[in-house]
Formats: sequence, C-alpha cells, structure tokens
Amino acid sequence: MHHGRIEVRTSGKVETVEVTDQISEEIRRSKVREGLCTVSVLHTTAGVFVNENADPDVQRDLLGALERMVPSDARYAHAEGNSPGHIKAVLTGSSVTLAVRAGALELGRWQGVYLAEFDGPRIRSASITCIGEVEG
Repeated sequence: MHHGRIEVRTSGKVETVEVTDQISEEIRRSKVREGLCTVSVLHTTAGVFVNENADPDVQRDLLGALERMVPSDARYAHAEGNSPGHIKAVLTGSSVTLAVRAGALELGRWQGVYLAEFDGPRIRSASITCIGEVEG
C-alpha cells in the first residue's frame, strides 16, 4: 500500500483542473503494477471525477450545467456564502477509485481525472492511496 498527496493551485472561483498526470506519478512512486488507486479530495467545496479530456468544451458544459442546477445567486442559509460550492461538491463526489493495470491508470481513450474547484481560487489537496501487487 502507498499513500501520497497532490496539491493543485486553482485560479478561478469555479473551474476544473486535470490531475491525471499527477495521479499517474503517484502510481509510479507506489510501484503498484496491478491494483486500485483511490483519489480523495480533502475539501468540502471541491470534487473529483472522471470525464472526457479531449474537448475543453465538455468541462465548460459540465460547469454550466452545475451552475444551472445550483445557481450561485440563489438564497442559501450558510453564512459563509459558499453553499453552492458545498452542494456542487456533493454532486460531483469527493473520491474516485480507479484500476491500475501494468503500472498505469486504466482509463478510456478520452478519459481524464479532474479536480473540480467550487470556492476558489485556493490550493487544494487530494490524498492518493494505491493498493495492489507491486513490481519486483
């Protein structure tokens, strides 16, 4: 088992940042050849998910749909003013578990792993846990 952590500096109030390469580097460090990798975002106004990484319009569409579902200008009780971020984080989820095959993430041709920022800009952390058969 290997535990690691990545940090992501976000630049906008709401955005997605592809973190596939950073996760892949943690898998290399883990030396896990066959197993699982869990990525958990350590914040309540951020999420993590797998989606298309070929066309940036997909990310814009996703963020637009989330904004329509959870409008920033609606009336919320939470005094900090970031309730939309908390709700969007619940909708996207705080963790994903992915297969590791031959020492690499097993993703589809157009898939990438994204951190979703809903209350930025900030420095976000994600825990990476890899389990499985190690090389050697």
